[in-house]
Amino acid sequence: MQAAFYVKQGPAREVLQIGERPTPEPGPGEVRVRLKTSGANPSDWKSRGGRGAAMSAPLIIPHSDGAGDIDKVGAGVADRVGERVWIWNGQWRRPHGTAAEYIVLPSAQVAPLPAGIGYAEGACFGIPALTALQAVRLADLSPASTVMVVGGAGSVGHYAIQIAKMRGARVITTVSGPEKAAHAHKAGADEVINYRSENVGERVKVLTDGRGVDALIELDLTTNGKDYPNILRPHATVVVYGMSASEATLSTLWLMRNSITLRLFLVYDLTAADRDACLAELGVLLQSNQLMHTVGRRLPLRDIAVAHELSERGEVIGNIVLDIG
Repeated sequence: MQAAFYVKQGPAREVLQIGERPTPEPGPGEVRVRLKTSGANPSDWKSRGGRGAAMSAPLIIPHSDGAGDIDKVGAGVADRVGERVWIWNGQWRRPHGTAAEYIVLPSAQVAPLPAGIGYAEGACFGIPALTALQAVRLADLSPASTVMVVGGAGSVGHYAIQIAKMRGARVITTVSGPEKAAHAHKAGADEVINYRSENVGERVKVLTDGRGVDALIELDLTTNGKDYPNILRPHATVVVYGMSASEATLSTLWLMRNSITLRLFLVYDLTAADRDACLAELGVLLQSNQLMHTVGRRLPLRDIAVAHELSERGEVIGNIVLDIG
């Protein structure tokens, strides 16, 4: 099969290769997917670049998200051949991800893709949509809640706004420019703050009559944690799904005195109960076509280095998807 891979960490154009790899065969309990698309996420370029951990195998086929058709099943799996599917955790704790013509995974990691949803959109669910769902679930929103979604034009933030609005919450979000503001408004954000031209804390105080928000969905604890005293109300909940460095400075005494709850999670490592709940809810939302999906850029597999560079620079509004084959 054709695949993208790397054998050492480093800059995208220096280490990513395209070439032939053995076509995998499904074992007991597994299915093989003939991939149509592969989603590129920030965690992919961070791993390839060597941020955080060494390589887990001598050769890595990157990417955890993707969509395609099941073409073969292993022993003990009901006949799913021909089923349209999307994938989660494709390259989590295993060396071979979705940047290839085929992938083999446990049957449970391959979810049905409704007929009305394209393969490109199907490559957006494993990390962006599931992260947003879990974040909103942990924020425990209600129609009385005001939630701030940091980075509302990002892949996760765009879904989080939509799902928070489905819970009836009022949504405030932050963006870096007018085009991203329009994107966040389209998702349903009630108020949008341009963090480059406005003081976020001051705007939040104005928008909440001085009270602060009930919950905050955070993509970068490292950068933003210092501002929490200006944003949160007492007894607020902060749900963290990302950070830009291994440590953060927080106003811990203020957080304690105001009974703030910090909830951190990694979408790759959800409990079985949380994973099942997220997959069930997402399945209903997809089947009923209640979510907007944004594929910001599509590229052929051979341009995977460009995809990683675009993701790293944050230039694309929406998900970056590779077409395979």
